[in-house]
Amino acid sequence: MNVHKEINFRRLSIAGFSFLFAYILSFQFEGQVLYSLLDLHEANASAYILSTMIAHFAGLLTCGLFVRTQVAAKNMVLGGMGFCIAATVPFFFVPSALWTVGLIISGYASGCAVSAWGFFLRAFTPKNERIKSCADVLIYSNLLMISVNIVAMNRSPFIGLSLAMLCLVIGMSFIWMLPVELENEQNKAFENKTHGGIKNPLILLCIFVFIITINSGLMYQVINPAFEHLTGLVSWYWAVPYIVALAIMRNLPMKAQRSRILYIGMAMIMGAFISFMLLQRRTSDYLIVDTLMLGACGIYDLFWWSILGEMLDYSDNPAQTFGIGLSANVLGVLCGGVLGMAVTSIGLPSAEIAVIALTVVCVTLVMLPPLNRQLVLLLKSHAYLAAYDSMSQSQQTDIVRQIKTLDPLTAREQEVLQLILSGKSNREIAVALFISESTVKTHARNIFSKYDVGSRAELISTLLKNQRLNDT
Repeated sequence: MNVHKEINFRRLSIAGFSFLFAYILSFQFEGQVLYSLLDLHEANASAYILSTMIAHFAGLLTCGLFVRTQVAAKNMVLGGMGFCIAATVPFFFVPSALWTVGLIISGYASGCAVSAWGFFLRAFTPKNERIKSCADVLIYSNLLMISVNIVAMNRSPFIGLSLAMLCLVIGMSFIWMLPVELENEQNKAFENKTHGGIKNPLILLCIFVFIITINSGLMYQVINPAFEHLTGLVSWYWAVPYIVALAIMRNLPMKAQRSRILYIGMAMIMGAFISFMLLQRRTSDYLIVDTLMLGACGIYDLFWWSILGEMLDYSDNPAQTFGIGLSANVLGVLCGGVLGMAVTSIGLPSAEIAVIALTVVCVTLVMLPPLNRQLVLLLKSHAYLAAYDSMSQSQQTDIVRQIKTLDPLTAREQEVLQLILSGKSNREIAVALFISESTVKTHARNIFSKYDVGSRAELISTLLKNQRLNDT
């Protein structure tokens, strides 16, 4: 029964967030509903788009400062979606100052709501399953977005706007049904379960995300406008390669070399801009360029969303970690968009714009290897726990014995070490060994000192990398 309830809560969480994200994608974040409304009223899109993205970035970045519990997170998600509904109403009327105010309010509110969902991702999706939950959210929200876009671009932008708002209403109903009474138990389970902090890995991840998503901003301002005459095709095909890439990444076996797929994604981005530079603006050309570009976006989006999802187990504030990570995505798109606006405003030919975009890709490619090495190490540190659990008792014992320590471990320290490698928190180790948490912390510090490491992550990485070297 408990398992059944957990699955239902996970589905409710995914459904609620998918509808929220569908609203963001179809309206706020370079959404076709907003573009259709701006075209209808012949309004300048740049100022509206930039103000929305800046507000959304601010919401993602600052939400963790005042949302620190699951109760507050639920209230923030519901309140944020409510503010979005109210702030979207002025778009049924002619452009006015209320449009700008509404986009700023809804952009900030939706950013906070997205960050706060980190609490629900951690609470209702088991560890090592979050890549699937993230993929499901991205897939479902994009399917919903396609439906809204088709209506907005081919029928009426006002009907599309109504559907976007309906997504918020439906999403709120799902979020409302999620429980928060288990929060204290969850906090106890995650308390002290840290692998030495995630500050440095999170900074590296943010740099990685920011650099890669500059290409997405260029895509919005350089590639998409060149094919705007293909309205019918763009309205439904635009996100199809993205969804297909997500589905493939979601269902890869756990042992798959995902780091290699990142290079495939980089090659696809380069191929997209080269194709854009060399090809014409026909339907077949659009299919090639969009398939390469959006397929790569799907690969990278799920890559860093899943990393953020796994990081939540080692964070005191999931909203802060999730929000900071995704804010790097928005900042990259924002900077890429500003760059795209700048070069197009000068009136450069499309070929020269593509060369500039390709140069940015090449710079990203140069920076990818060192960043990738750090991210791969981070991912493997998390995967080590599952690898250790799958080993036999004799293999686990051999791992511990193969590395010399500065001083021999005591019998109690060996017991604590085995439980650390099994992924137990300090509280769980204390219960298992019938000792206090402070005693566990003392043993852990002694173990780190004897192995000359500074954290659980470094300890696990050192032990299991040594095992892989011996196996080879």
